[in-house]
Amino acid sequence: MAASSAAALLPRQDQQSKSIEDQLLDLVKESFSSQVTEDSVLIAVLTSLAITAAIFLAFCLLRPFNTIVYAPRLRHSDEKHRPPVIGKGIFAWSKPVFRTDEDEYVEKIGLDATVFLRVARMCRNMFIVLAIVGCAILIPINVVKSKEAEKGGQGAKLKAIVLMTPQNLFGEVFWAFIVVAYVFDFIICGFLWWTYRAVHRLRRKYMESTEYQNSLHSRTLMITDISRNLRSDQGLVEITDSVRATPEVPRASIGRNVKDIPELIEQHEAAVIELEKVLAKYLKNPNKLPAQRPLCKPSKKDPEYVNKNEKVDAIDYLTVRIERLETQIKEVRETVDKRDAMSYGFASYESIESAHTVAFAAKGKHPKGTTVQLAPKPRDIIWKNLPLDPKMRRWRRIINNLWITLLTLLYFIPNALIAVFLSKLSNLGQFWPAFQDELNSNPKFWAIVQGVLAPALTSLFYYFLPIVFRRLSIQAGDLSKTSRERHVIHQLYAFFVFNNLFVFSLFASVVGLISSTIVASRENNRSFIDVLDEIHPFNTIVSSLISVSPFWVTWLVQRNLGAAIDLAQVVNLGWGSFSRKFLNPTPRELIKRTAPPPFDYASYYNYFLFYSTVTLCFAHLQPITLVVTGIYFALDASMKKYLLMYVFCTKNESGGVYWRVIFNRFLVATFLANCIVALVIGARGKIDSVPWSMLLAMVPLPILLIGFKIYCKRTFDDSLRYYTKGEIIKGSEAPAPIDKESRRRDRVAVRFGHPALYQKLTVPMVSEKSKHLLSELYRGRLDGDLGATAGFSDVYSMKRMSKDKPGKAAGATGPFEFVSESDMDFQNFKDRPEFNEEHGGDGSVYGHISRPDTPASMMASERGRSSSRDSERTFTEEPGVTYPAGYHTTPSNLREYSPSPDRAGLGRLESNPYLVRDEASLLHEAAPMGSQTPTPGQGYSPYSSDRDGEGGYFRR
Repeated sequence: MAASSAAALLPRQDQQSKSIEDQLLDLVKESFSSQVTEDSVLIAVLTSLAITAAIFLAFCLLRPFNTIVYAPRLRHSDEKHRPPVIGKGIFAWSKPVFRTDEDEYVEKIGLDATVFLRVARMCRNMFIVLAIVGCAILIPINVVKSKEAEKGGQGAKLKAIVLMTPQNLFGEVFWAFIVVAYVFDFIICGFLWWTYRAVHRLRRKYMESTEYQNSLHSRTLMITDISRNLRSDQGLVEITDSVRATPEVPRASIGRNVKDIPELIEQHEAAVIELEKVLAKYLKNPNKLPAQRPLCKPSKKDPEYVNKNEKVDAIDYLTVRIERLETQIKEVRETVDKRDAMSYGFASYESIESAHTVAFAAKGKHPKGTTVQLAPKPRDIIWKNLPLDPKMRRWRRIINNLWITLLTLLYFIPNALIAVFLSKLSNLGQFWPAFQDELNSNPKFWAIVQGVLAPALTSLFYYFLPIVFRRLSIQAGDLSKTSRERHVIHQLYAFFVFNNLFVFSLFASVVGLISSTIVASRENNRSFIDVLDEIHPFNTIVSSLISVSPFWVTWLVQRNLGAAIDLAQVVNLGWGSFSRKFLNPTPRELIKRTAPPPFDYASYYNYFLFYSTVTLCFAHLQPITLVVTGIYFALDASMKKYLLMYVFCTKNESGGVYWRVIFNRFLVATFLANCIVALVIGARGKIDSVPWSMLLAMVPLPILLIGFKIYCKRTFDDSLRYYTKGEIIKGSEAPAPIDKESRRRDRVAVRFGHPALYQKLTVPMVSEKSKHLLSELYRGRLDGDLGATAGFSDVYSMKRMSKDKPGKAAGATGPFEFVSESDMDFQNFKDRPEFNEEHGGDGSVYGHISRPDTPASMMASERGRSSSRDSERTFTEEPGVTYPAGYHTTPSNLREYSPSPDRAGLGRLESNPYLVRDEASLLHEAAPMGSQTPTPGQGYSPYSSDRDGEGGYFRR
């Protein structure tokens, strides 16, 4: 017994004899060394496949009875974009998914989703071919040579999963690896070229579609970095003419200074959302209200409150703050003047050919110091970055790249701490005796914490990582959300490859190599370099990569489980049920949960790229990874097809521009795979010397990749972006404009005006069941007191009239929109920008919807644009907008045409709602005209407060 006790103490004594640094190094090395046995791989494969099959079966059983989660696009899309109807059968979804061709995809789900599915199919086919070729060549070579090494006594007996690796291979056999590397590169480039050509065909067909031909953004140029002497409509025309003269004179609109309106709108939106949450919690049970009314701290941006730490009544405060912000926004909007021009503007042509010809001619040039490019869709623009000058944008990009580089390089520190201490809390107890005592006293509780904490923190980090990169890209000066997403793909890919591939795969071996070298140099009194040469560091790194390859097999197998969870929408299904029962969702949140969720292209593309990179890098070290990845893409390509057709929507349609980013990352992955092959050859091609002949044979591979990139760029890129480069398009004729006169009347200043000038402000939503409690909530201050407190005039305090009973005063409703539980469905709100911007935008998926976020949709015109409910602008029968009093008028004989012709006896308006520059550019320095706001006595009140349902809309 004494002997056993002494033996038990020996490890502890050895541990105590080591320094803290040595103990920490041992723990880090142990945490990052992923030694996976053959049985573990087999168990992981079988378990993953079984759970995947179970989740897939659950999806088949649940799908027919929950269309809100599993088919929201089928519920909300119009006839043109609605996917095929699915029956109630368990496998009824398979027929429409597998029998829909690619041309139908473009019409039903958009070009971005179609290109994504094309990339998924490319990955599936490519890795199936690579698996066949790689396994047919590499596995026999590895097995035969490893068996020979075993018989010759040069290596220990290996298990099957290790026999498939080059663990015991040395010498001339690696010429076969070089041949396979060339074959792999040609296969990858072949699939990339085939897909590039297909994307090019889809993109050209998209450009020739009626939707693209009739869109305003397709024939509009965005001009930035404009000098002060050219900041006018005529200045924009001079810039475009200096690039390339066209028969058409563009209709130009210089940007206006919107001052602090965007910030005020953001504050207003935040106050509305906060008020909705407060009311949802307070009114959870309308028949039994809490004894104490909710309290909150005033906003730090609210100048009305000096003491920001003093809590006030949340309902009263937030309501007054919302009203006050609405008044401020209205007042600032009235002061906006086009003569206060910004350094950006837009120029629209009548034909796409002219716009694209000028854009192509300006590519890579900076006419008059400006940047001329094709305009994104208005809602795709990041407006706050347009005024940035080139110097500021360059500086921000430098800072942004610095932050991203630091985050990418230094993440291994928290990652190592999580892997060492949180995933195994006993390691933390070795350095913290008090915590070790706590572990011993409550082992079950801390076992649960250990099992949940490390995965939860890692998942939480990866959830917020794309959000962080998006914000950094906006800070760096990206001009559109599409360009921001392309940069996020690039940043996520670099982060994942560095931290999750190379750091994880090599960290343990590098730390062990350095620590053992330091110890050997101390004991033998030799230099660090001499000891490192004797250890053969490259051979050690290769052995570490081979030993970690089974882990990546199991990890890739588990991706099938992730794809099945994504198909089953487990998170949305579970979170929706949980939040309804245990939380207090607002009506707005409940409505959004019934909408098609936006598809995160950046994250999903990054997963595809990262899985492919891992597989290509380990293909020569563990060929079975090719088989696992081929199976994953075969399953996921079908699953994503269903999700994009029936569940997800594209938030901002870019027209397939993500492809070039994906293409470039695949070339990078191929290059990294070639580097791994070169590393293996350099370490094991010869035992006692460097195999220069083999390494020289690898040199042409990166040169071939670069040449392939240049070829594809020169062959496809320009025609992917530009409809025409100025020459006559052979083999096809551009569709003629449907309505030339309509194009001439396009209001560029309105369609490409800053949304802060006209967007409708959000109205707080409250459940209909709480309507009867309103008078109690506001303590009798519904019809004037609250408005006066918010700074409204006497007009606001007048009694509102009932819509249903003319001549009768309306009941007390307050500044809210009441929604019954039966109406809390996206179907009833999909035509409102506050909802459809996040769920498929532009109205293209849900039918023709008049844009309620631009001036003039009050008349429900063809170009439907809506009015700002907080601007003192008057509305006319002609689509357009009149500016506030104070703008000078222009004689009608100097106008190109009258924008307000007589219609149905309405008569001609006295003023022009929108200034149209004539061909001679006589009025290029003139500001837009406005009409004097009618007085309330003339049937219009600028402070009318018809707030039932919509809130704050101005009407005649």
